[in-house]
Amino acid sequence: MSSDDTAAGGQDPQGHVPDLMDRLVSLCKQRGFVFQSSEIYGGLGSVYDYGPLGVELKRNLREAWWREMVTSREDVEGLETGILMNPEVWVASGHVAGFTDPLVECRNCHRRFREDHLSEEQPDAERGQWQCPVCGVTGEFTEPRQFNLMFRTFMGPVEDEGSVAYLRPETAQGTYVNFRNVQESARQKIPFGVAQTGRSFRNEITPGNFIFRTREFEQMELQYFVEPGTDDEWLATWRERRMEWLVGLGIREERLRLHRHGPDELAHYAKEAWDIQYRFPFGWQEFEGIHNRTDFDLASHQEHSGKKLEYFDHQTQERYIPYVIETAIGLDRLFLVVLADAYAEEEVEGDTRTVLRLKPSLAPITAAIFPLVKKDGMPEIAHAIADDLRGRFAVFHDESGSIGRRYRRQDEAGTPFCITVDGQTTEDDTVTVRDRDTLEQVRVPISGLAEHLTTAMAGE
Repeated sequence: MSSDDTAAGGQDPQGHVPDLMDRLVSLCKQRGFVFQSSEIYGGLGSVYDYGPLGVELKRNLREAWWREMVTSREDVEGLETGILMNPEVWVASGHVAGFTDPLVECRNCHRRFREDHLSEEQPDAERGQWQCPVCGVTGEFTEPRQFNLMFRTFMGPVEDEGSVAYLRPETAQGTYVNFRNVQESARQKIPFGVAQTGRSFRNEITPGNFIFRTREFEQMELQYFVEPGTDDEWLATWRERRMEWLVGLGIREERLRLHRHGPDELAHYAKEAWDIQYRFPFGWQEFEGIHNRTDFDLASHQEHSGKKLEYFDHQTQERYIPYVIETAIGLDRLFLVVLADAYAEEEVEGDTRTVLRLKPSLAPITAAIFPLVKKDGMPEIAHAIADDLRGRFAVFHDESGSIGRRYRRQDEAGTPFCITVDGQTTEDDTVTVRDRDTLEQVRVPISGLAEHLTTAMAGE
């Protein structure tokens, strides 16, 4: 793993496949990972649907995060809060007044862009010389204007200011307003955390790079409540834990780095903030943040609601508003990180093989079962094996096309094991099990397949 000081501007020693993003987009559609939303109607800007393989990979990532952050810990509780909340929540949090981006508009095509994004993309040009990314015209941008990123809607039959509501732009505020509910019902003592996953919505003006920046996305967040004065230590602890977990997913360390926010980058609520960034083909980009939010959120909600959100320490007989250490990761961005990092192309027997080297426990399909030919009882045996393994493993039965083609399809899906029923199977009840990464094939008794897969998964 690297930091800004050691990796800024450095080259990825392994490198990405050329045109990786285009290849990923094509693969995702072809194999059923991600589709453009409402595609038959021309789509909807930066909104995507997850197909059969996509929902499985996404679910596996979500469950891996939940096991790490909740199930395996006694100091973290789970929570699920509503997408719609009392609008005063967003007033207290600062989102109504401050959740804005400065936008500039191209006078030629009337498309709007975030000022900071154009500045980053064209660092050598003054605003008066910026080129429009859409129409290509230079020097035709308006002065920046503020734009609120929250989606506004109405509750009830009448659309007036009294019925305004917002689609939540983050899950964190639902956790803060439930701090006392969770702490008292679960009888937790400081330090403890509350974890939540769920959809959020931001009216991004310049979304892009496939599913990296979208208007509807899923977050996985932990709010860890600590005693003031211990916050710096806990921030360092969670920063280290989160990086270790990402490496444990199989993401290459040399493509990860930590970036500390400078004074001009810090959000209004943060005392200190770090990004975990991945080296995408389009540059280093953040996909998880670790923040010291101090007592800003709880104190603000206590003030605006008039309800106490303090914690009473029975041992010290002290009452205080806890500080919050937040870890927030975008599930869709993590999905893209995992795909980009797993994607590879290599020469095998004179042909180019595309393969997703996903960690086996994350793969949408654990094992594919093939009959070598569609005769001699092989299809029936293959179906029986699939039925036996299904429920314990994610399996897929395929008897269409040559065996080589079926292998290639599963390589592209990231399936770690392919099981083939052949002529020898009918003689001794053994099958071949092919490893996706090494391409090695071993013969395994049908009765020992479940044990073989379990052992192979455990050694991933």
